[in-house]
Amino acid sequence: MTLKLITNDLHFLLIPFLAPGHTIPMIDMAKLLAQQHVMVTIVTTPLNAIRYSPSLKKTGLQVSFLELPFPGTEVGLPEGCESLDTLPSPNLALKFGDAVDMLQGILEQSFDKLEPQPSCIVSDKYLPWTVDIADKYSIPRIVFDGMSCFKQVCAHSLYETKVLDGLGESETFVVPGLPDRIELTRAQLPAEFDPSSRRSSARLERVREIDMCSYDMVINSFEELEQEYVNEYKKLKKGKVWCVGPLSLCNDNEKDMAQSRKSSDSISEKKCMDWLDSHPHGSVIYACLGSVSRVTAMQLVELGLGLEASNHPFIWVIRDSDRAKEVEEWIVKNGFEERVKGKGLLVRGWVPQVLILSHPSIGGFLTHCGWNSTLESVCAGVPMITWPQFAEQFLNEKLVVQVLGIGVGVGAQSVVHWGEEEKFGVKVKSEDVEEAILKVMDSGIEGAERRKKAKALEKIANRAIKEGGSSYMNLKLLIQDIREHANGRN
Repeated sequence: MTLKLITNDLHFLLIPFLAPGHTIPMIDMAKLLAQQHVMVTIVTTPLNAIRYSPSLKKTGLQVSFLELPFPGTEVGLPEGCESLDTLPSPNLALKFGDAVDMLQGILEQSFDKLEPQPSCIVSDKYLPWTVDIADKYSIPRIVFDGMSCFKQVCAHSLYETKVLDGLGESETFVVPGLPDRIELTRAQLPAEFDPSSRRSSARLERVREIDMCSYDMVINSFEELEQEYVNEYKKLKKGKVWCVGPLSLCNDNEKDMAQSRKSSDSISEKKCMDWLDSHPHGSVIYACLGSVSRVTAMQLVELGLGLEASNHPFIWVIRDSDRAKEVEEWIVKNGFEERVKGKGLLVRGWVPQVLILSHPSIGGFLTHCGWNSTLESVCAGVPMITWPQFAEQFLNEKLVVQVLGIGVGVGAQSVVHWGEEEKFGVKVKSEDVEEAILKVMDSGIEGAERRKKAKALEKIANRAIKEGGSSYMNLKLLIQDIREHANGRN
């Protein structure tokens, strides 16, 4: 199938939610659109523009930022908090959401100045107010969802079948109507299914209602990864579902891989790469629980002890947070860093994750199962040790471990709600971590089969994004769809 498009008069306005896990993949999508000669403008704030502009410099692509002043101080946020991961406390998350909602009026004041006028809006699903702007200017609102089709189909089933009615927190149930038998408990579900989170549930219900009637849905996935669930979701959305990922693969060289996700210089890429170069292929565990996870100090201690006990070399990312001081005190008091010297590399803050995962020395990724991290592991052909924390991460774990067969869980049993970590205490012990690592790194039949499946998916993922691949063609079709809509309007 050949699609001949002249797209240089199309203008896509991309509006990401202000958090790294939402903004980064949308910037990657902007690059792919611009490679198809589409003009792209990304709506963000001044500090975020500074943070992410290096990933767009020297590309020569038609991508620019529309910088809107962030009204954080107006709602009581500290100066400089323009991204969810920069909040000093999760208790400020609701105020942050209020400030994000206030961007609607600020954007409307700037909209008429955009030249040419946008052909469509590509909005993060968690910005429901963008539907008002799309309606006002009579242009399509395309929803960008940084989650899988598997998650979408699971959530739809839970809403429609009412299977949760009357169930206790720890009671196991089977998600109805799926191609695979997926067992969960209510305690493992995202906040939208948590009756105790009323404001959050109401907001997410509005997001869902608006998304069901949106023009198109763009998914950061590739069809071959979850084909049966893509098919099911297309039925629900009447075909308007475009899988255009893995978006991280738009960065096709080492410099782009590192720069596209960079937020600080806590440790150089060279130091990480040199350390990995000194270890045998497939021998190292990379452990990172994401950019916004707030694991308690004692739970992080269990993670460190589990890594040490596995007797495999490891890179452990200790994120900058309000708990970092406690963890550092434990590291010093117990001589942990000195004890694992040569075998373990401790990194504080940012790391070049995509580069690390693609290094041949990496044999396993201990992850919180955020969708971006999950996809990056798939793209690198690396099996996963899964430790979901919150949001849809337990659903991602089911996909990774049960459907795809490329991971082993540490045994986490329930969502640890963001900002309520202290209530949950230590849920996973060091021996659980050790056991899962040993299974993933096992040289026997099961371990070999897991690695074989992971490597096969790596090849398919890399084909999907290239010319002629499924995601490449979906992007072309999306552009064509918007062109036809624009021509029809004119």
